[in-house]
Formats: sequence, structure tokens, C-alpha cells
Amino acid sequence: MSQFVVGLTGGVAAGKSEVSRRFEALGIVVADADVAARAVVAPGSEGLARIVDHFGSGILLADGQLDRAALRERIFASAQERQALEAITHPAIRELLRRTCEEATSPYAIAAIPLLTEAGGRQQYPWLNRILVVDAPVAVQHARLMLRDGSTAELADRMIAAQASREERLALADDVVVNDGHPEQLQAEVERLDAAYRVMARRTG
Repeated sequence: MSQFVVGLTGGVAAGKSEVSRRFEALGIVVADADVAARAVVAPGSEGLARIVDHFGSGILLADGQLDRAALRERIFASAQERQALEAITHPAIRELLRRTCEEATSPYAIAAIPLLTEAGGRQQYPWLNRILVVDAPVAVQHARLMLRDGSTAELADRMIAAQASREERLALADDVVVNDGHPEQLQAEVERLDAAYRVMARRTG
């Protein structure tokens, strides 16, 4: 059981997934909010039943899966509907992440939460012992989005602007990894933090 949990976050295309993979390679369990978000709306789940109760059966595909495209249309057309969806899914996602981290067999666990800042930070996730922000200059995020996703410059701008600002994320950080395109430096930073977190976890335990 892991009693020490690190929240991992960062802006779009900052390199959160790459940092997560490097911690996993060192034997650390990573609970991913994106994976949890899919699990809490899986067929047969309480989350999906509540979504159908609110939005109607029209947001289901023929096989009973959630029609994400139809739901996306609904919530982007109405802030009220988006808030209703978040009220259903966010508590379930938080609980699944917490449980996964507690059950981890590694010395500590990582909760990878891309929208941690937007989701209320420490107030909504009081069980996080540390928050690690993967940071990259906005120009680097912009270039990666265009290269990775084939985004236009305008779309890349909108995607970055839709999230919390770099300053808001850094204000939450206990630790920061700068991921500006130097793999060796990134690996060294992850190894340094891993060693530090193992010490902190022993002290907590």
C-alpha cells in the first residue's frame, strides 16, 4: 500500500506522458486520470447509468458504449450541461485514482492528472503529498501540437489558451520538471525526483 502520492500534471503537449513512462520504468505505479475517466463511464458502471438518467439514451451507441461525440456536442453547447457531467464524473474519477494509488505496491504512487489545476488542485485532491508539474515553454507546446497532431497554428493557440496558464500551474508545484527537448536531462530529473520521493515515502510510512 502506498501512503505517499505525487500528483503529476502539466499543460497540453508539455510531455506528461513521457515523464509518466519514465517513472513507470523505475517501477512506480502511475494511476492515469484519462484511464479512470474511461473506466467510470464503462458499460454497466454507475457513472454511465447516471449520465443516461441526465442526458437520455440518445448519448449511447448501439453497443451500449457512451457516444462521446454526441455527449461532447451537448456539453460544448451548454456550460450548465458540462457542469452536470462534471458533477457526475469528477468525484468518481478522484475516488478511483485515490484507490488505485493506495493499492499500489511501489514505494510511492503517481496520480497523473492533466487538468489538476483546472479541477481545483489541492482543494479537490487533498490526499496528494506532492505536486509535480511538467513544464515547457509555450512556444515548445505550440510546435509540438502542430507536429504531433497536425494542428494549425490557430488551433494550437486555442488549445493552449483553453487550459490554465503556465503561471497558474507552476503556482501549485512542489517540484518542476522542465521538458524542453533534452531527453538526457529529462531522465536525470526523473531519477533525481524518484530518489527524493522514495526517501519522503519512507519518512511518511
